[in-house]
Amino acid sequence: MNLAVKDIRHSLGRFLLTTVGVGLLLMVVMGMRGVLRGVEEDATFIVDNVGADLWVVQGETRGPFAELSKIPANLRDRVAMVPGVKTARQCVFFTIQRQHQQRDLRINVFGIDWPTDKGEWLPIIAGRPLGQNHFEMIADRVIGLTLDERVRLGKDVYTVVGITKGMVTQAGDGLGFFTVTDAQAIQADVPGEAVRLERASRPARARANDIGRTQPQILERAAGPVSEIPALGPALISAVMIQTESDADAATVASAISSWPDVAVLSREDQRQLMLTGVVDRQRRQIRMITTLLMFVAAVVLTLIVYTLTLDRISAIALMKLIGAPNRVILGMVLEQAFLIGAAGYAMGYLLGQFILPHFPRRVLLQEADMLQLAVIVTGICLLGSVLGIWRAARVSPNEVLS
Repeated sequence: MNLAVKDIRHSLGRFLLTTVGVGLLLMVVMGMRGVLRGVEEDATFIVDNVGADLWVVQGETRGPFAELSKIPANLRDRVAMVPGVKTARQCVFFTIQRQHQQRDLRINVFGIDWPTDKGEWLPIIAGRPLGQNHFEMIADRVIGLTLDERVRLGKDVYTVVGITKGMVTQAGDGLGFFTVTDAQAIQADVPGEAVRLERASRPARARANDIGRTQPQILERAAGPVSEIPALGPALISAVMIQTESDADAATVASAISSWPDVAVLSREDQRQLMLTGVVDRQRRQIRMITTLLMFVAAVVLTLIVYTLTLDRISAIALMKLIGAPNRVILGMVLEQAFLIGAAGYAMGYLLGQFILPHFPRRVLLQEADMLQLAVIVTGICLLGSVLGIWRAARVSPNEVLS
């Protein structure tokens, strides 16, 4: 005869309510672990999937994701000539927040080097990659745009030709993919009045300089568009992404480019560590601390539940001792009940999580290793939680049945 099961059947309602409470608590713990994994996945997804072995960024910086980086666009041509480099692609990365259809539209703009890179590597769930150099974009579904929707950014209108899934930053904001040319146009866009004032101020600055007085034609050139001023370089990019040859050593290629004084070279693993130990480090530590506190609360709750159940059965335990039941049978009943509550709560939390956690605003990744680790922790909590109940049951005297 299994005393624990018999007792649960006798008070099934209380057991179910207890299981639901423990299950909800464990579901939150699972959710926090899943959010932690989701934050790590979001922070490194681009780095892992863009197909770059090395990143060339501005010297003495750690860009383009952990820090702002600005390098000349023609650096790609220099990098492409280095032995061992298979492909060299430009990229631009920055964040914008605009108004679109009476709502805020926050986009992390990622410029890709079209036509070398059309975005075929993206997890597109609807639509297609970029098909032309201008006025097309691929948006992640988190942004809230639909296929073929038109969005005005700056002075141009862009059509959404593709929708991706899971392409977000460490903050959970969706990525929008444009060509490098369009991304630079969005980044450099300023109001028309600002352009007029800048053009008007250039001749004044030139007149105040000796070269403006000795070469009057410079004043005429200064009043024109920026692109007609040869002294000003083209728009800057954020980084150059390198894919090395299959038989080339990435470390050798990185060493050769690192000798250039104007740039810094980061490997794929360097970028991962910058994101995990720098950009999202505080988020990871905070989530881990909250998860630890929740596990402590779960341990306290389970201990109190088992202890309360033991107190409710003091008379029954005393009667069992009076008729000669050995202590191991009584203590085993308390321990088994604790494990049944923990197992049922774990199963309840997992099942509830399958329906609730996917609706979280952040990505939640429930990995098998984390679930097994949590199961082991719950088992330990059940064992420790039953100690207080076992201690109280061991102290029960057979005479208490008469009180």
